[in-house]
Amino acid sequence: MTAQTAAGRAPRQSRDEFRALYRSLRESAAGRTGGRGALETITAATVRAAAGEVRLGRTVTMAAPVETRPGPDNPQPAGHRLTGPPEDEAHAHGLHFATDHFGMNVHGDADSHLDALCHVVYDGTLHGGVPATTVTPTGATALSVELARDGIVGRGVLLDIPRLRGVPWLEPGDHVTADELRAAERAQQVRVGEGDLLFVRVGHRRRRTESGPWDAAHARAGLHPDAVRFAAERRIAALGGDGNNDTAPSPTEGVAFPVHVLAVHALGLHLLDYLQFEDLVPICAQHGRWSFLCVVAPLRLPQATGSPVNPIAIL
Repeated sequence: MTAQTAAGRAPRQSRDEFRALYRSLRESAAGRTGGRGALETITAATVRAAAGEVRLGRTVTMAAPVETRPGPDNPQPAGHRLTGPPEDEAHAHGLHFATDHFGMNVHGDADSHLDALCHVVYDGTLHGGVPATTVTPTGATALSVELARDGIVGRGVLLDIPRLRGVPWLEPGDHVTADELRAAERAQQVRVGEGDLLFVRVGHRRRRTESGPWDAAHARAGLHPDAVRFAAERRIAALGGDGNNDTAPSPTEGVAFPVHVLAVHALGLHLLDYLQFEDLVPICAQHGRWSFLCVVAPLRLPQATGSPVNPIAIL
């Protein structure tokens, strides 16, 4: 790696460079015809092979607890309240039920969630050239989270970039490059392949836990846009991170979320944002295995642009 790569300070990207990368990635995904984006790389064969990753019979969550209190990265926290039983009935004789009401800003900067392919509108279209007019005030009529109604199941691979660099976490503004993803593969003795679910740890959750929340909308570590080439070359099925996947401030001139545009819009990748890997990392490190069966089951929200999600790693 170069010193620049090791420091995470990849060069800024001009508008023209971004457009060229976008066109290249879009063309690489043009042969998919099933309308499910990169999920088409998941086949019966890849699922059967992923099941072979199970050795320990151990399940581990990759989601963070839902946040119900406001904070600098969570001005619109999820709302949760008990709706029953009424207080005067709670201790009365007979049958009563405890019930709840829950609401969430799905695409916030605190809670673990999945981005559907209708989430990113770019130049008036969605992934695959679907008109943006299919996203209406009453819901998305194309490319909604319903595409993943049967779950996203495959071989998960976790690449731990702080472990590669020998630091507890990447600082806000740091970029993960494609070279670092390849270096992490070599260091962890694992290789990302077609149909895999790729997870990239930047240490966002550990930093948040140990140092407290901050305004992640304006300062966070993430992937450099050029790292999305790696996802395209390996033909992965989905991409997740413990941050937003995009770096802030953006390294790309005129595009605030270049990784979202390249991954969701150009490649048709479902993104998983703000996961947490702190439960999983020590188990992977202990056993020297960074791949596992992974099950992602978003809620069935037929016209939604995303869903809260709790991905499960099965080792």
